[in-house]
Amino acid sequence: QVQLVESGGGLVQPGGSLRLSCAASGSIFRINTMGWYRQAPGKQRELVAIITGGGTTNYADSVKGRFTISRDNAKNTVYLQMNSLKPEDTAVYYCNVVSGSVAWGQGTQVTVSS
Repeated sequence: QVQLVESGGGLVQPGGSLRLSCAASGSIFRINTMGWYRQAPGKQRELVAIITGGGTTNYADSVKGRFTISRDNAKNTVYLQMNSLKPEDTAVYYCNVVSGSVAWGQGTQVTVSS
């Protein structure tokens, strides 16, 4: 079983930046896709960004040009650098890892507010 530990959320003013991290541990054989999703109050969980084992990335249109996903395969860790944050980015952000099975992190709150 794969365990995911997220960190880096918090409160930031509009226009600010945050960096999320998600470290995977446990029964890891080969991690394929790693990604970030988010869920705002009253809304469905949505894809933010994903990165494949080969480094191919895909972003939601709403975050293109502002967010960057990256991964460190040696550390089994995925990152999400979030710049130019907007109030509509406020949500709980969840890490997702596909490694034989699908694992989800516990979620980390990101609040963008003045």
